[in-house]
Amino acid sequence: MNWWQNLKNNPLARFGAVLLIMFYTVALLANFVAPYDPYDSQLNGSLLPPTQIHLNTADGRFIGPHVYPTTQGPVDANTGNREVIVDSRKPSALGLFVKASPYKILGILPFDRHLFGATGEGRINILGTDEQARDQFSRLVHGSRISLSIGLVGIAISFPLGLLIGGISGYFGSWIDSILMRFVEVLMTIPGLYLLVALAAVLPPGLTSTQRFMLIVLITSFISWTGLARVIRGQVLSIKELEFVQAARAMGANPIYIIVRHVLPQTATYVIISATLSVPSFIVAESVLSLIGLGIQQPDPSWGNLLSLSTNASILVLQPWLVWPPATLIILTVLAFNLLGDGLRDALDPRSIQRN
Repeated sequence: MNWWQNLKNNPLARFGAVLLIMFYTVALLANFVAPYDPYDSQLNGSLLPPTQIHLNTADGRFIGPHVYPTTQGPVDANTGNREVIVDSRKPSALGLFVKASPYKILGILPFDRHLFGATGEGRINILGTDEQARDQFSRLVHGSRISLSIGLVGIAISFPLGLLIGGISGYFGSWIDSILMRFVEVLMTIPGLYLLVALAAVLPPGLTSTQRFMLIVLITSFISWTGLARVIRGQVLSIKELEFVQAARAMGANPIYIIVRHVLPQTATYVIISATLSVPSFIVAESVLSLIGLGIQQPDPSWGNLLSLSTNASILVLQPWLVWPPATLIILTVLAFNLLGDGLRDALDPRSIQRN
């Protein structure tokens, strides 16, 4: 277990792992963490800034954390700013484990309470509201389900394919190796982003977000297994000459059984590291497609289509709180996976294990 000690002693890897555990826990418990339904609009509440939390009432009395009902007033024709109307006569107390309103989304784990919220007419929009008066924080939390799961689903599809193709190519060699590697090289010459854009653009317009999500995963998986196949093929070329593989072959074991049972497990260290470092590419691909309008479509939230608000110059200037949170979460998630992948690479390095 020296590799585990090496991993625990790496502060950057621990930071990445803790960050990912937090993100995936929030995604799993989205219905509980998000204070509102991500599809519900607030009356006269479009493009509200983050809600200000008060401790004292307007007349100076301390009543604890609370918010006031807030709506948008008319737009200033000269500056483009909107007047925020706060009704200080109706304080709404903030609390934990607040009773949930009827929920449209059951999701993975349904809850009848939210982690936090306001009781009364006031609403707490800690990241403001979007153009449709929907709570941005709730949409960000629910959007994490798509953005974080696409990487895991992607490697679950692409890695078995890369392992199998690379293993067969390296083990059998000869004309099988030549055909498979030429096919891999052709796929590797296709620019990934352009293929994603081209294929996503021709998807039928009537697809649901679930169908579109699966197609995005299939597209990204189809172009991402080739690099793994080439590396596995190179490793298998040397592994197949080892004594235990030769012994299994001499006993008449089926070639596919030898590949799956004896050869591919020897590549597990590289596969684990590569999988960890590959997840960010799927997340970024979904974000880019959703950003340019070819991925997950509104009203369903994902970090990519929440970030697409940045294409509106007025929102970028006047409501920056709608743009920075999804961008920051994408950056942190990619960074966390890379830090964890680098930590695993160092921890599983045989030379590092021998030194310890």
